Amino acid sequence: MYIQNRSETYFDPYWRTAASKIIPGEYCVAQAGAVIVTVLGSCVTACIRDRVKGIGGMNHFMVANLNEDQPVGERLTNLASEAMDKFIQHLLDIGAEAHQLEAKVFGGGNVLNRLSRNNVGARSADFLRDYLDERNIPIVASDTLDIYPRKVYFFPASGKVLVKKLTDVKNETILIREQEYSNRLLAGALI
Repeated sequence: MYIQNRSETYFDPYWRTAASKIIPGEYCVAQAGAVIVTVLGSCVTACIRDRVKGIGGMNHFMVANLNEDQPVGERLTNLASEAMDKFIQHLLDIGAEAHQLEAKVFGGGNVLNRLSRNNVGARSADFLRDYLDERNIPIVASDTLDIYPRKVYFFPASGKVLVKKLTDVKNETILIREQEYSNRLLAGALI
């Protein structure tokens, strides 16, 4: 499965509210009063919201590759498109209107050493920009590429996004989650 509408909810003591945390391959949609959190390495996230209604969500994904020396296959690009389509449709299903959508785009750092020759982060960021452009969803803010992972907080009601570049990562959790996710994507693409 490429994407799920599943998230872990916890109480964020700093923001004094419930927060939904997503990991690679997940998305979360929300209405008023929510905060959605993720940590990105080579993956990208699309924070999309209806700028009038304050309905929004976050999708965390990547466009992986079967073979580092080959261009990205059509099946993998289709999986990424399907993931974004499903995410946006869910936003529309809970009341967002397509002509009022705007996006903020983050991630795509070159942090996965095993996927760095063809830079999965850059491919994912390029895919996301092209996808949004084709659907006339304006990108109103972005912070992509570079070499650092990022922690992203998204507040759909206001559209506010806080991004912290993680210059000193204490463990391998980000890399492990993204490598596992990449392996799931590649296995799904071979079906």
